[in-house]
Amino acid sequence: MRRARAVVGFLVVVLYVIPVAADPTPFLGRWNLTSVDHEPTYVYWLEVREEGGALTGTLLNRGGSPLPLPAISVEGEELVFRAASPADRPSPEFRARIEGDELVGTVTEGDRTIKWLGRRPPTWGDADANADHAFGTPVELFDGRSLDAWEVQDKEQPSGWSVVDDAMTNQAKANNLVSKQKFTDFKIQAEYKLEPESNSGIYLRGRYELQVLDDHGKPIAEGGHMAIYAWEPPRVNASKPAGEWQTMEATLVGNRVTVTLNGQTVHDNVAIQAITGGALDANESMAGPIMLQGDHGKVWFRRVTVTPIMGAG
Repeated sequence: MRRARAVVGFLVVVLYVIPVAADPTPFLGRWNLTSVDHEPTYVYWLEVREEGGALTGTLLNRGGSPLPLPAISVEGEELVFRAASPADRPSPEFRARIEGDELVGTVTEGDRTIKWLGRRPPTWGDADANADHAFGTPVELFDGRSLDAWEVQDKEQPSGWSVVDDAMTNQAKANNLVSKQKFTDFKIQAEYKLEPESNSGIYLRGRYELQVLDDHGKPIAEGGHMAIYAWEPPRVNASKPAGEWQTMEATLVGNRVTVTLNGQTVHDNVAIQAITGGALDANESMAGPIMLQGDHGKVWFRRVTVTPIMGAG
């Protein structure tokens, strides 16, 4: 996923803060927000902070990168905030109340209002992606002949994927592929290649995107190849040139991940901070599928193997 912070509907706006006029304590911290009774499901991530007697916040507005909120306040028992938006569009307004352990709210943009429900992210234990794990039987998600292990994210649109020369590849603006099988803790190994200037993504549990990008020879960036998109850049640029087959391996245990790209370690037992833009859902404590991004650029995958971890070390 390659989106600049100032484009694609998620424009950076100068941050200002609102003096705290009511008790913000129940709202502070991080929340995973999910739309209610809406198709497709919309997923957001919110962090509310109190700094120097004023509220600030950050929102991941479904896609792209998390951005600072241009306005946030507590009005009576309601948390009210606005999302960043381009100058020619109304700024979406979010309103929410605490009900039990949940944040219950709405987002209004123009004449459309969507209900959503917020829950706290899970409290992760002392996971270690590098421990001595007990692995199960590898699951081959691509056999070189068919797409039988996959379904598409958008059921109303055609796949746009096919098998060519023993690799699965996408047309322009294809659907995203979602594995039929779900996984909790696992090791994934993939082999793929890209067209020049192309990009894709590999979503772990359908929630955490490892960026796939043609950026050979470029500086390290938070949106670089094998970045945990918008949260954690790779520690080295290990990309091969476009057109060459590349190999990645990731071990995910809880929220900890170790990733190698072309034999070089790019993440070493890193804690994933939160869901990334484009996540299928925000149910972080549950098993989830592998998702391959097909709507951005041309990519070929000739191997996708997932080996479940039966007992974390």
